Amino acid sequence: MNFKAPPKKSLGQHFLTDRNMIDMIVLAVNPQPGDRLVEIGPGQGAITLPLLRRHGELTAIEFDRDLVVPLSAAAHGVGQLTVIHKDVLQVDFTRMAGEGTLRLVGNLPYNLSSPILFHALDHAAVVRDMHFMLQKEVVDRMAAGPGSKVYGRLSVMLQAYCTVTPLFDVPPAAFRPPPKVDSAVVRLVPHAAGAVGIANPQRFTEVVRSAFGQRRKTLRNALMGVCDSEQMEAAGVRPDARAEQVEVASFIRLANLPVAMPVEP
Repeated sequence: MNFKAPPKKSLGQHFLTDRNMIDMIVLAVNPQPGDRLVEIGPGQGAITLPLLRRHGELTAIEFDRDLVVPLSAAAHGVGQLTVIHKDVLQVDFTRMAGEGTLRLVGNLPYNLSSPILFHALDHAAVVRDMHFMLQKEVVDRMAAGPGSKVYGRLSVMLQAYCTVTPLFDVPPAAFRPPPKVDSAVVRLVPHAAGAVGIANPQRFTEVVRSAFGQRRKTLRNALMGVCDSEQMEAAGVRPDARAEQVEVASFIRLANLPVAMPVEP
């Protein structure tokens, strides 16, 4: 393996080096014959090569052009690696999946983790599961329930579409260079399309964004112009509640209600 270039701060690169953690991630993914694995941000191949040895085939999406050639060279004789040099936010996972489904894996750049998660959600219909390493604080928010101090927009949006399961923590010493934060590995399994129950995804996104946009306000005030008190009560949501007190299913019911039309003078 010939990775001579140091990690790039501008890309938020922290390369995983701890063999025990790598083995735990591969065990969590547990690839099976016929799986289509797609790794986001393979870096220097810490997870890529063990997955290749286990599964034999992998597609990797890497933004850093300096890593593409050495990564391909390192995979020679290990398995069939296809490296796509592209910004993952520009990758059409639905088109990539074709008639099948994808399993996504990755040590995500922490400065882009939320955009990547939401991009993956846009293609949830073709994603069987996701195993991501993220900042532990982000994983805590992803899995938080109503009433938690860290329950927020990210919690609701992800849990509406996926089952979110934190798996294990990863200490800074497991990386080169060590980040200044703890990390964690999380599994996300998209719900079956018929089980999500969101009639209008755009409307749902608007309701959740507005509700958490001003956390200190009651929903009656935070959702002014989006939903009225009558609609909230019809959805079983107290207008005087705050967003962090409302469960995911209630946000879905609220967003699914018909939009009130303005009364003509």
